Amino acid sequence: MTKRLAPKSKGRSTQAARPQNSSNRAEPSRAPASAPPPASPPRRSTYFEAVALYERGLEAIQRHDYRQAIDQLESVLRLYPEEKELQERVRLYLNICRRQATPRETAPQTIDERLYASTLAINGGKYDEAISHLRLVRDEDPDNDHALYMLAVAHTQRGEHTEAITHLERAIALNPENRALARRDPDLEPLREDEAFRSALDTPPSQPPRMEPRRRPFRSRSAR
Repeated sequence: MTKRLAPKSKGRSTQAARPQNSSNRAEPSRAPASAPPPASPPRRSTYFEAVALYERGLEAIQRHDYRQAIDQLESVLRLYPEEKELQERVRLYLNICRRQATPRETAPQTIDERLYASTLAINGGKYDEAISHLRLVRDEDPDNDHALYMLAVAHTQRGEHTEAITHLERAIALNPENRALARRDPDLEPLREDEAFRSALDTPPSQPPRMEPRRRPFRSRSAR
């Protein structure tokens, strides 16, 4: 007898895969999102204008036009006070420009330059400075009566009467015209009561007056 097989059930197998509950489904792992880099602060609208003015100042420095550079750089400070970092650099260059723009005083080198400098010093009441210049003239030209006369004036104003009269006597001996000048010079007024001063003005010259008296290119304050 032929063995027959039982017919297969047309229904779904109870062992078929069933859809899992979404609540039990494992979520895929995700990498944490990286934080975006901090954005740089936006430039102010005036920044580029300030930099342009600053660069024009640097160009003037390269041309050694320090006055123009000072004008440009000072404008940056005045017009763009909010640009703090730029202003620090501006002040640095401004100090350099101001030093370069200031005229350097050179020490007088010749006799005439020293006489002129000593005249300015006496007129300004700077008697120590005047004496320093005049001593150099005297050392180079011991017979310069004008320098000796001005030394008498400077020492008088410092209250050093003995030194003043010594220089005045020598100046009169070299050039008798200094006697008349001393008689009316108010800078020598403190010496009026001194017997040695009166004697220097009254004593006749010990040598004949010069035929060609020394020119007097500079005059003291009182003689003007």
